[in-house]
Amino acid sequence: MVRGSRRAAAVAAAAAMLCGMAAVEAQRYFREGGFAIRRAPPEMPDAEFVICRLWYRQARSESMGIGWETDYPYAEINLTTRLSELTRTSVSRDVDRRPNYYVVQATDEALFNCPVLVASDAGTIGFRATEIEPLREYFLKGGFLWVDDFWGTPAWRQWESEIGRVLPPDQYPIEDVALDDPLLHSMYDVAEVPQITNIQFWRRSGGRETSERGFDTDEVHLRAIRDHHGRIMVLMTHNTDVADSWEREGEDPAFFFQFSPKGYALGIDVMLHILTH
Repeated sequence: MVRGSRRAAAVAAAAAMLCGMAAVEAQRYFREGGFAIRRAPPEMPDAEFVICRLWYRQARSESMGIGWETDYPYAEINLTTRLSELTRTSVSRDVDRRPNYYVVQATDEALFNCPVLVASDAGTIGFRATEIEPLREYFLKGGFLWVDDFWGTPAWRQWESEIGRVLPPDQYPIEDVALDDPLLHSMYDVAEVPQITNIQFWRRSGGRETSERGFDTDEVHLRAIRDHHGRIMVLMTHNTDVADSWEREGEDPAFFFQFSPKGYALGIDVMLHILTH
């Protein structure tokens, strides 16, 4: 396998070619928040890899966020598509051979059928009391959650407080993930965690700015909560919108080339690490 920068270039070339061939499910100029909810079924249709979107109550609002529906569903559709193309991972598909994706609530029994959860706009999450125990059980039984696209100190404090109710920080502290962590070297060598802005902010800034809240969001954070064996249960990408690099890859070539190769390198590394740990 090619390493380092040559790998990143290979990802960019492959993704660009496939994007041009309309190999993914991306749509152009769509609006988030208008897609039907596909609830996770009591039994999955197959044993292949699938991503579930965590439905949550929005306890506060954030500019440019729409709660749990942020980046749904094309972030997970496109990520699983690329995962199946660039690795040997077999992903779950419907009868038309399109990647499956689901929405699940913490109180659904189907939660435990979801190997990976994602949640965007995580700085607005407010867990209900009935969701705390199921989520804790899910994590301790091997589940994984990636929260993304939350910006600034107020959003971080909200998220930190809410996840602390599920995984008490005195037992399961939040830690920064070092750049030499195996997580970032599963397939591609990720030398930095990219700051990726949502496409609307990118357009307004003329493609020059990536920090959506000014000085308060200059620094990108990659953080994790691990179980007592060192396995990552929760991954946090703060002050960046990694999922937009997947969701919007087919919408603007300039946005794609600026963000998608790095976003996919990180996303595929994370998925492969979780699948093998």
